[in-house]
Amino acid sequence: MIKTQLQVEQHPLIRQLAELILNHWSEHLHLSPYIIPSELGYVEGRLDGEKLTIENHCYQTTQFRKMHLESAKVGKTLNILHCVMFPNPEYELPIFGCDMVVGRGEVSAAIADLSPVNTDKTLPVNYQQALAQLTPITFTQVRQLPEWGDIFSKYVVFIRPRNSQEIEAFFERIAELLRIHTSLAQQTQPSTKAKQEANLAGQHYYCNKQRQNDKTRRVLEKAFGAKWAETYFNTILFDLPRIQSC
Repeated sequence: MIKTQLQVEQHPLIRQLAELILNHWSEHLHLSPYIIPSELGYVEGRLDGEKLTIENHCYQTTQFRKMHLESAKVGKTLNILHCVMFPNPEYELPIFGCDMVVGRGEVSAAIADLSPVNTDKTLPVNYQQALAQLTPITFTQVRQLPEWGDIFSKYVVFIRPRNSQEIEAFFERIAELLRIHTSLAQQTQPSTKAKQEANLAGQHYYCNKQRQNDKTRRVLEKAFGAKWAETYFNTILFDLPRIQSC
């Protein structure tokens, strides 16, 4: 895929992770554009006197209603990547998500997970079997999940990597999650109408929990105002899906 100007300017680790995700999507899925408001695709603002740039790329497939990759940069020191693959509610699939924050050349936070969306908060059996076969990874510094973090699975990785080996292990785990997810998703058949409604409810729960991320909200409000931040949360980051009418 073609690199954008922001991706070129991003910290190498952010750029590497973005390329890992985008390349996997393009190689293993049949992508089509997911249309977002043009004024929200690329945004520039100011945060504490420094330039803030946000760039969004969104795609869709049969199994995934929205695949969102966001890159953000504040001044010359802070780089952020945010990615979520929202399933089409017609399919009983977890939500892939990952984030990485690089400040002053160091990764301060890195998280990746396949989050369940069913009512009992468990992953589908085939996902559990595949994830159980992965080689366990021990990281030096495991970070505490936020209070609203009950949306994450027991396989979530939330760390502050301390060296290049741990960063490499984190990237490898993301590659493994993507491999499992795209493979199993394409083998999954559409659910019954009743199950689709449960899938939809689970995805609403996930989005509503993510909207409680006050740290992200405060940054957006400070840079662009409360009204804009609310629109961005509800339109770009965690929009709520609907089941298509038959």
